[in-house]
Amino acid sequence: MDITHLKPEQVWKHFYALTQIPRPSEKEEKIRAFLADFGKKLGLETIVDPVGNVIISKPATPGMENRKGIILQAHMDMVPQKNKDTVHDFEKDPIVPRIEGDWLYATGTTLGADNGLGVAAAMAVLEANDLVHGPIEALFTTEEETGMTGARELQPGVLKGDILLNMDSEDEGELYVGCAGGEDGSFTLAFDMEQTPAGWEGARLNITGLKGGHSGMDIILGRGNANKVLVRLLHHLMETHQIRLASAEGGDLRNAIPREADAIIAYESAKKAQIEEAVAAMAKVIQDELKFVDPDLKVNLLPTEVPAQIIPDQTARKIVRAVYAAPNGVWAMSDSMPGLVETSSNLAIFKAKEGKAEVHCLLRSMVDTAKTDMGTALACCFANIGAKSSFSGAYPGWQPNMESPILQAMLKTYKDMYGKDAEVKAIHAGLECGILGGHYPHWDMISFGPTIRSPHSPDERCLIPTVQKFWDLLVETLKNAPVKQ
Repeated sequence: MDITHLKPEQVWKHFYALTQIPRPSEKEEKIRAFLADFGKKLGLETIVDPVGNVIISKPATPGMENRKGIILQAHMDMVPQKNKDTVHDFEKDPIVPRIEGDWLYATGTTLGADNGLGVAAAMAVLEANDLVHGPIEALFTTEEETGMTGARELQPGVLKGDILLNMDSEDEGELYVGCAGGEDGSFTLAFDMEQTPAGWEGARLNITGLKGGHSGMDIILGRGNANKVLVRLLHHLMETHQIRLASAEGGDLRNAIPREADAIIAYESAKKAQIEEAVAAMAKVIQDELKFVDPDLKVNLLPTEVPAQIIPDQTARKIVRAVYAAPNGVWAMSDSMPGLVETSSNLAIFKAKEGKAEVHCLLRSMVDTAKTDMGTALACCFANIGAKSSFSGAYPGWQPNMESPILQAMLKTYKDMYGKDAEVKAIHAGLECGILGGHYPHWDMISFGPTIRSPHSPDERCLIPTVQKFWDLLVETLKNAPVKQ
């Protein structure tokens, strides 16, 4: 569907172009080349730094040379998530947009509004010849979704501006002044497999229909985690019907709440009817618990070939119990900002097959010591079964500065434009501001954007009218940038 007729056209035409260019995290060669070529065609200074960030600089318009330089920042990559029945190659195929009412979706995949709309807005500013602004630098970072590599590896001194406008927030009318830090936790256990007893049957336990979502933004919603649902069912079947586990697998991205999971189980043929009844009964219990937040949860027990090998019984039980007990979801709420999650864990990936079990979690917190505490709890949980623990990719949070000059300027601009106050918030997600601020401590930073829902899932959607308001606020903010002291 062509969406270039939507308002503001100067933003939507660039976003549509981005949907046609594959840009999953860590596979960003095409979008990087596209952005570099875009800057060069405009005759603007364009740099691709050693890690793959693209930086495009635009001089001030006449009379605005005395304004503080502004960096427009967005990340070029997107999360590649699709429904199981959707045929899509994120390294080759374009995203297919569709409109439902005031919302823009993709067709069976993530939309890439996170953070494509930020990229598109920066492109529109760079291209425009009718805007008023001081010196502009557009910073398009790489691999944000898989570890914020571009932000981490950005070199100090490359950018000259004083103000960073991060365009990666997801609620119009809200200005973000702080974010959570994060860290990846991984837990692994090796084991031997054994032969499945003769005469047994096999089945596939399948979890689908969960909404999933962003592991920071959506963790407060209490949605189902497919890995947790799966191990709850497996634990129940192990305890009541002595089923055996051949393999289990769920989730594929550290920053997405897992929506689907599978396990291959084996059991004595005589127990088939009892096991089917037990799965149906426990599925009903879980569906009732999640009916308001995840009403489409489906649990299916499907016939399959008998697995040749299974995990030793005591090993499988230990693995399932550890994953069952592992912290997941909201760990603590903020005392300083009511309604904000302070600390959380997303049990994102679970695999147990072919002699190896692994669990990968993304830990987030506004408080570094609380993040460490939760990591220790996870490590203790898995140490009880002899699993090895490792932590990597830690990045700092962004501490709010309520005296920020750009915050005060944007609050006034928003009030003048819309006759109401913008909300000032912090976010339980890993914005790049915390890392970038470490490289450029003098930067005055704000994050804002249009309204986006369910990023990191195929339900990702953008509220179309908010893009116009986001663009208008950006244009007025550039016009009213503070004067250099």
